[in-house]
Amino acid sequence: MSRNNVSLGSIQETMLLPLWGRAVEMQKEHPMLVDTKAKSIIESIDYDFSTIEKNIDPLTRAAWIARSLYFDKEISKFQNTYSASSIINVGCGLDTTYDRINNNRSTWYEIDLPDVIEVRKEYIPESSNRIFIAESVFGNEWYNVIKNKKNVLILFAGVLYYFEEENIKKLLLKFKENFENISILFDYCSKKGMELTNKKVIDSGGMNKEAYLKWSIEDINELEKWNLSVKVINNMAMFEDYKKNFPVEKQIGMNIADSMKIMSLAHIEISGA
Repeated sequence: MSRNNVSLGSIQETMLLPLWGRAVEMQKEHPMLVDTKAKSIIESIDYDFSTIEKNIDPLTRAAWIARSLYFDKEISKFQNTYSASSIINVGCGLDTTYDRINNNRSTWYEIDLPDVIEVRKEYIPESSNRIFIAESVFGNEWYNVIKNKKNVLILFAGVLYYFEEENIKKLLLKFKENFENISILFDYCSKKGMELTNKKVIDSGGMNKEAYLKWSIEDINELEKWNLSVKVINNMAMFEDYKKNFPVEKQIGMNIADSMKIMSLAHIEISGA
């Protein structure tokens, strides 16, 4: 198979981490997440994964799979609830969620910076219900691309904690002004989780320090005090549903990570315009 060279900015480069994690999961005899697209992309990318393979902790890799499983479940529920809906995948990178659970009724909009979308197009095709947007989510033009502004599900998989809190507040306000019936799925970390991730994932994975996480929160219910009509629908530690699939001895690290709130998953709703 021919291999394509990939060149990205510091933060954008981190998109390779969970992609690699999903591909590694596919090497197992009984993978918990079946992602053939991730496997095929990794096999065709000209990128040295040796540092990642050597230094990324198995627990970190497990967290990427747990997050994907949670997102797949919640997105499927949303698609089954609303026959016509918009799913906006922010910071899509080389995310392959669409390839796993698209139901051909929702329209997916996958948004990222221009250099990422350029790479994405080399491996992942657009379609009538899968539209790529080469723009920062903080821009204003992309809102005009979204045809159905009701029943909107916005995905932030491994994204929000790269933003400053004030910018997150501004972004949620823009969503509120532009959409109706807004659901948002995202993962987040505690302050301790942010420190550990910067050390054990960004540094250990050979990423640039410019890709350090910036936002953490100890109590996700604080979002309801942001005066943005936010309601927390669901909140759970990263491994809460996932660890039950492992032997007791393997659950120890997951229990410790969950007790420290290293990484968590959330589903919120915002009352739109």
